[in-house]
Amino acid sequence: MAECYLLDTHVFLWLIQGDPQLSNRAREIISDDTNQLSFSVVSIWEIVIKLNIGKLNIEHTIEGIYTLLSQLNILILPIERSDLERYLALPLHHRDPFDRIIIAQAIDREWT
Repeated sequence: MAECYLLDTHVFLWLIQGDPQLSNRAREIISDDTNQLSFSVVSIWEIVIKLNIGKLNIEHTIEGIYTLLSQLNILILPIERSDLERYLALPLHHRDPFDRIIIAQAIDREWT
């Protein structure tokens, strides 16, 4: 049975930039064709915001990011009502709203 993984924004950015911060374990998970990989639409929004305010510089356009996701067989995960309900129920250990919704999505689907 395939394992399902929700990629964090940084993991995806490190992957497409060839950044050495991407762990060997993450590389193994991403390269294993039996795994189902997803990327939250929230992460795409976070990338767009950071590009817009100058906190991120990558050589890929937004269209290029969508193309890469498709080429890598990574599904784009929408925000569902249940994700928002889970978000509200999360303890406030982590206050970054992007990370919180990604955490809520992973928990809601029982993914790693």
